[in-house]
Amino acid sequence: MTGLRPASFGAEPTGERLERILRSPHYDPAAGVFRNPVEARTEPQPQGSRMAMIRALLSRKDRRPAGRIPVRRPDLSEPPASGLRLTWLGHSTVLAEIDGRRVLFDPVWGERCSPFAFVGPRRFHPPPLPLDGAGRLDAVVISHDHYDHLDMGTVRGLAGQGVHVAAPLGVGAHLERWGVPPSGFTELDWHESVEIAGLTLTATPARHFCGRGLRNPQRTLWASWVVSGPDHRIFHSGDTGYFPGFAEIGADHGPFDATMIQVGAYSDFWPDIHMTPEEGVRTHLDLSSGRTGAAGGALLPIHWGTFNLAPHPWQEPAERMLPAAAEADVRVAIPAPGQSFEPSGELPAAPWWQALSGASAARGGRPAVAQVPPGTPDTSDAPAPAPGGGPRPAASPQGGPDATAPATGG
Repeated sequence: MTGLRPASFGAEPTGERLERILRSPHYDPAAGVFRNPVEARTEPQPQGSRMAMIRALLSRKDRRPAGRIPVRRPDLSEPPASGLRLTWLGHSTVLAEIDGRRVLFDPVWGERCSPFAFVGPRRFHPPPLPLDGAGRLDAVVISHDHYDHLDMGTVRGLAGQGVHVAAPLGVGAHLERWGVPPSGFTELDWHESVEIAGLTLTATPARHFCGRGLRNPQRTLWASWVVSGPDHRIFHSGDTGYFPGFAEIGADHGPFDATMIQVGAYSDFWPDIHMTPEEGVRTHLDLSSGRTGAAGGALLPIHWGTFNLAPHPWQEPAERMLPAAAEADVRVAIPAPGQSFEPSGELPAAPWWQALSGASAARGGRPAVAQVPPGTPDTSDAPAPAPGGGPRPAASPQGGPDATAPATGG
């Protein structure tokens, strides 16, 4: 801890890093914040009285699985026959094996997504693999600095493996504080790229926000990501609200063999910064617009099923995704945690979550009870459903729906 600031809060950009931020075309120096591609409200928007919103956010109804989630131990011993394989490890963490390389997106192995070990949203299931169980990694990609996407313990473990990290502009301040040397990471502004191990990693726009501390200066960027290899291209949305710019990303960087798109922790309380399943399908179609095949590639829904970050039923994102994808003729994969698949082949879609639902999920429309802003403190002491571990921030120290500081997250 430096002064009164825990190491888990990370560090604020200074020096040349801060100067680079101030020069970014996406930073508003007058307001002192990064701008979204489309204006977004990042503070919860009460639908009625503020007390009704608080009750909705604190409700526990249908917010946890009724039994143990079936975690798979992926077999990564043989390379994918098609050259591309995705393994969903829970929440937004995905291992992509692409053209002979391995890229790990938003790795979170922590037990709670929180700056503190004793409070915050706790995992529904253990990580399907130990941190060193994915074998040799060529790159790690971070979408933004919220606790459910950037975990200090996980970063420190990966730093010991010497893997290179690609992160949005400003996030390097956190990485350096946690022991990653400057040579071990690259910070990118939107539309910038870096070549790693024969892959091109490009930071693309997203509609979200950032922050890990009690105060929340928007001085670290958030991003979606494109990873291109010699034969395949994939897209990871990070956290984002819907905006028309996805079509431009698709036109500039597609076509994509697979998209990994956030579809959980949505709410009428913060409609601008997280997408519903229906918006996730629309995003996938936008990314495919103008390409051969109306629904091109496979869609992997992410940002659900691992942490309690919102008042909608825990399984609702998957339940709503199935009819939305079917109506749009989109190929969707909804694997159990740890289950691998090749996007060009048969996709996992068995509704494994239904046996763990305390009540049937709502289908269509936004849930009457929005969701809890990521990072809202969850003090549950229920043990993880199986051995393993991995934390995420409970109440995040930055405000708003995302796993940030001790009172928000997401």
